[in-house]
Amino acid sequence: MSANIEDPLFLGLDLSTQGLKAVLIDEDGAPVHESAVHFDRDLPSYGTTNGAIRGPGPGEVTSPVQMWLDAYDLIMERMRVAGVDFARILGVSGDGQQHGSVYWSSQAESLLASLDAKRSLAEQLAPAAFSIQRAPIWQDSSTTRECRELEAAVGGPQALADLTGSRAYERFTGTQIAKIRRTDPEAYNATARVSLVSSFMPSLFLGSIAPIEVSDASGMNLMNVLTCEWDDRLLEAAGGPELRAKIGPEPAPGGTFLGKISPYWVERWGFNPECSIAPFTGDNPATVVALSTPGDAILSLGTSTTLLLSIPPAETAPKRFTTSHLLSHPTTSDAHIAMLCYKNGALAREQVRDQYADGHWTRFNELVEARPVGNDGLMGFYFPLPEIIPPNVQGNFFYSTSPIIATIPEAEMPADAHPRAILESQFLSIRSRITAILPPDAPPLQRLVLSGGSSANPVIQQAAADVFGMRVFVAGKEGAAEGGAQLARYAWWREQNGGAGTFEEMRAMDGVGETERTRCVAEPKWDREHVYAGLVEAYRACEDAVVQACA
Repeated sequence: MSANIEDPLFLGLDLSTQGLKAVLIDEDGAPVHESAVHFDRDLPSYGTTNGAIRGPGPGEVTSPVQMWLDAYDLIMERMRVAGVDFARILGVSGDGQQHGSVYWSSQAESLLASLDAKRSLAEQLAPAAFSIQRAPIWQDSSTTRECRELEAAVGGPQALADLTGSRAYERFTGTQIAKIRRTDPEAYNATARVSLVSSFMPSLFLGSIAPIEVSDASGMNLMNVLTCEWDDRLLEAAGGPELRAKIGPEPAPGGTFLGKISPYWVERWGFNPECSIAPFTGDNPATVVALSTPGDAILSLGTSTTLLLSIPPAETAPKRFTTSHLLSHPTTSDAHIAMLCYKNGALAREQVRDQYADGHWTRFNELVEARPVGNDGLMGFYFPLPEIIPPNVQGNFFYSTSPIIATIPEAEMPADAHPRAILESQFLSIRSRITAILPPDAPPLQRLVLSGGSSANPVIQQAAADVFGMRVFVAGKEGAAEGGAQLARYAWWREQNGGAGTFEEMRAMDGVGETERTRCVAEPKWDREHVYAGLVEAYRACEDAVVQACA
């Protein structure tokens, strides 16, 4: 081998809905190479739109598994053409779009173990290695019946959330498995193993079917989120007594290696035979790994709004709710990730901008800053789309909170109050739920990392710092693929240290300082934070009134 193992590299692969991305990082965690495959553009023969195929049934959305195999070959070829020295790669990990599932046939293990380096993955594995050729993905919404049945099996939505971290969702894997068992028993009976997208990916490198990783297993409605073990009642309800064998061993923790890379990759691409494969996780946990550590929150201000809250280990478990998700943490045992997803994010802010700020963010920002913190006791709720949190509300609603909470007609809401109202109500919704989720003995949150299109707006940055009472940082270019590479590096680093050491300790030793990965853009003004702390209860009362109005 010509590799200089004194200068190792670590590969992270991100298999998202629309493409496959590869990132290489060095021993200090700095990115040194990036390649990508776009499914629609680079593999057009599969006929996907944004990486997926809709139908044939109502709400069904799938992706061809063979397309993913072809993407693996194509991205390796692109890396080779770019001059990547595969022999320097000592660890591989990554992430897959959450909830998606792959169904292996009884021939899969023998086919994976006997891959011929002269031939591509697709021509050797598809279709024979799979009992179902198209994988259901997270956009699928065809399993409402199975959701209600799974909740009923354990005593209702809150009971399921207490057990697994989430109520039943159509996109979650447990209900997808249950639907296949009901509607296509022949395919289900022909399935030897079920993988998530994230465990399908390392299986190709290992030459055997990999276990499901603990954090991504949290998005299945099948794992006890506190013990990180499969729940037999849920396995039985979703897939019958045979699902225990099909699902494989108990979920694998991060920071470990599953095994060495298979000879196929050594012979075909020149990988180092000592290269090890770590568990792959889901895209949201991988983003957390790339951008934060326990005690941080990530707020993605895109088309939708997503909060990822990294909760350090505590004596008391975080609370579980039917409007949020709780995931096991991919690197830190007994830590968790809380996730809040809102449908009305940038869309609602842009509608307010267009209607009340002449369509310009500069004017929007001026109006926000011209109004007092707390908006003189006025509160506005803006839901152009049916919302997820709180569920099924739609429309605009306005309230005065002083001296008492009272509904006011939209015409009585001052036109210049709307920009501040939407920022305050969107952020207070999140703050009110963070308080409820965090254990009482949890250490205080340290940083709020903003990402997404609105994260560059300085007025939105300052509003976030003030409402949450946290220093606000803006994320760099790090994404899920880099988080995957960090997981590979972490498993290698721990192995070098005799299996000891935390992810945070590894990052603290990196050559790239924390201030270089993200930059602080806003400090909380504590007099404003005090005002918002006093508004949380008023916000909750107004939100309850919105829910009642929409019931």
